[in-house]
Amino acid sequence: MLAAVVLSASETVRIDKWLWCVRVFKTRAAATAACRAGTVLIDAAPVKAARELRVGELVLVRQGLITRSLRYLGPPPSRVAAKRVPEFCADLTPPEELAKARREPVQQFLARERGAGRPTKRDRRQLDHLLGRA
Repeated sequence: MLAAVVLSASETVRIDKWLWCVRVFKTRAAATAACRAGTVLIDAAPVKAARELRVGELVLVRQGLITRSLRYLGPPPSRVAAKRVPEFCADLTPPEELAKARREPVQQFLARERGAGRPTKRDRRQLDHLLGRA
């Protein structure tokens, strides 16, 4: 006989709201856009912003060059202070991923989404300004 696991509404939360609450993204709109772009994965499958998270699920978030691995520990009441983030989120990102971002700090800004095409003239000017070439 299989026992059904019933989760109360207080144990689940939308993925876009959770990513914003634990400070992975600066705004909830940015979290929603990341879900739409397919950079947020659960069980190696892209998820929609309205997907409900369950306690213990592993969330992969691709941000620039690195892929962060986060485990959902519980729903925060609202956006929490940086000191309280470990209560709701376990960061399991391998050190190699974090080292990749430290090794190539400029590449983090230069990374373009696949299919975005060539940089425009405006993009190139902004890159030149960023790198101090203009």
